[in-house]
Amino acid sequence: MTVYSIWNNKGGTGKTSLAFQTVTRFAQKNPTKKILVIDMCPQANMSEILLGGQEGLGSKNLLAQQGRTPRCSIGGYFDLRLKAPFSPPVYSAEDYVSRPGEINSEIPINIDLVCGDPLLELQAIAMNTLANADIPGVNAWLGVINWLKELLNQLSYDYVFIDTNPSFSMYTQIALAASDRVMLPVMADDSSRRAIQNAFSLIYGLKLPSEVYSKYTFAKKMIDAGRDLPKIHLIIKNRLTQYMGTASAFRAVLVGIDADISQLLKSYPQHFTFSSVADGTENVRDFGTTGVVAFARGCPFSSMPTGKLTLSGRRVQVKPEYRKQALIAIDDVVSKIS
Repeated sequence: MTVYSIWNNKGGTGKTSLAFQTVTRFAQKNPTKKILVIDMCPQANMSEILLGGQEGLGSKNLLAQQGRTPRCSIGGYFDLRLKAPFSPPVYSAEDYVSRPGEINSEIPINIDLVCGDPLLELQAIAMNTLANADIPGVNAWLGVINWLKELLNQLSYDYVFIDTNPSFSMYTQIALAASDRVMLPVMADDSSRRAIQNAFSLIYGLKLPSEVYSKYTFAKKMIDAGRDLPKIHLIIKNRLTQYMGTASAFRAVLVGIDADISQLLKSYPQHFTFSSVADGTENVRDFGTTGVVAFARGCPFSSMPTGKLTLSGRRVQVKPEYRKQALIAIDDVVSKIS
């Protein structure tokens, strides 16, 4: 089982739509592989898209999963663990897994889903309290941080993809602690350059503003517990301008991002699965209307129709050449997942 997190502490990078297209295309290209998507975001947008999107009653279908007994979502599983935080109770992990292909025919049948849940925000408060508890003979932080890993230990999948929240909250740390690899989407702007540096501070405890913070870092706690840290597997420069691409005014920023990655590779090669910038980065153009329509219809680019379509009662046009460009970009990303 190889576990990927799609994460960036910075919001607005198009992470969820990119993750949706990447995972569904990966599943289409690998039909014999069992794939699990875990939606570790309280907004649960990934779940809504997989369950039908806006046009396919994705929100209603998500509520139906959350209304099951036990609650069929990551929030339902965490509810169970809050009652027994340091000693896993007897339970069936399958109770928390949905099968989106049975609800949304556009989704490959080899994808399963642990739905997102707004309960995560409320649960995070309890998680933090438990993780900081002083209990003799118990590593409380590790007990909580292992919750997702313990769920995965009861399941059998070839690949797991975790869509995360743009934060470093406790549930995000739980996701990263269960991961082998991280895919980091960034934008062609200076804040994304800073986001790459921030990611290394948060995950690996590097370049901290003061040594005071070093003993409290995620990395320090993981290493002290004998746990491996996830490695950066792919940095996706997302939403490049549709018409001008990397030849635009953003080029200087993109070159700067590559320079930052190159320096990090030289200084901290142990935190990457790749050894060159070319092997570990991918450029993705803005999907524009094509992406909006796919998002709303819960539909991968590969099977999405083109021409004049209806979206929220309005007619929109998806040009075949734009859909083709979007699919090529996703195929390039998928080619770097192993």
